Amino acid sequence: MRIALITPYGREHRNGNWHTAARYARFLRDAGHTVRVQVEWDGRPADLMLALHARRSFASIRAFAGRFPSRPLIVTLTGTDLYRDIHEDADARQALELAHRIIVLQDRGPDELAPHLAAKTRVIYQSSPDIPRRPTSSETFEVLVIGHLREEKDPFRVALATAYLPEHSRIQVTHLGSALSGDMAETAEMAQAKLPRWHWLGQVPHKTVLKHLSRAHLMVISSVMEGGANVICEALAADVPVLASRMPGNIGMLGEDYPGYFPVGDERQLAELLAMAENDAVFHAALASHARARRGLMRPEQEASRLRQAVAEFEQIPA
Repeated sequence: MRIALITPYGREHRNGNWHTAARYARFLRDAGHTVRVQVEWDGRPADLMLALHARRSFASIRAFAGRFPSRPLIVTLTGTDLYRDIHEDADARQALELAHRIIVLQDRGPDELAPHLAAKTRVIYQSSPDIPRRPTSSETFEVLVIGHLREEKDPFRVALATAYLPEHSRIQVTHLGSALSGDMAETAEMAQAKLPRWHWLGQVPHKTVLKHLSRAHLMVISSVMEGGANVICEALAADVPVLASRMPGNIGMLGEDYPGYFPVGDERQLAELLAMAENDAVFHAALASHARARRGLMRPEQEASRLRQAVAEFEQIPA
């Protein structure tokens, strides 16, 4: 099939949407499909459109549905889509009605949808290949945070938590990700100056992110809104346990019974969990065990198979 794959962010952004689009394109091309990745549909005929982000890709979704109303249209919902836009934005809601199939990235996603929309929804976890481990430091307990500095990520929650760690703690936090505003950059510089355990490296190449992950003891994701974070997939692929804010997108990734949740926005509780992960071998082992159990959902072969199945449902339908 000729597939138009629409992503609201191009290669230069290197964010979660772009990485998802790149994986989807590779999986579908490997299955024999012809895939054009575009930020906005150029109007060229396609047998199927697969659009990431209902609101941001709406112009392309509406144009394709208007020109080819009988051709399959698949919409993948991201975090801001699922937990904000479809509840507030008319374009995002219309995109879901136009879609023949909806993809969500974790198993709590369908809970946000009306029954008639949930009925045409498929859960496809994102994935990462295995990331070989490197030797960890014996002098420090390395904690990693990965993500751009933006409001949805609550990016300074871990920095604030470090102020509540015991003086003897060996924890050092490295945050990888660019500031998306001048205010965020200024706050990051100030936090780094005042909180000696927190280090902001800014934007780094993806291979550098994976290198840091390969030797980290722990990763923290403190978001207030997530559709299904790919950084969780990568942490699990590197056998790195996770502490996560207790919100639906993270629960859908890690499971209801995962022991590493803290209340959204609660740096004191996060500090307690950080100290437990550092000093309580049984707690750290429980995090690792639960994470390994979820890892099987997030392997590339699983994501590729589920995505190809979603497309294959429409291959025999005449356009």
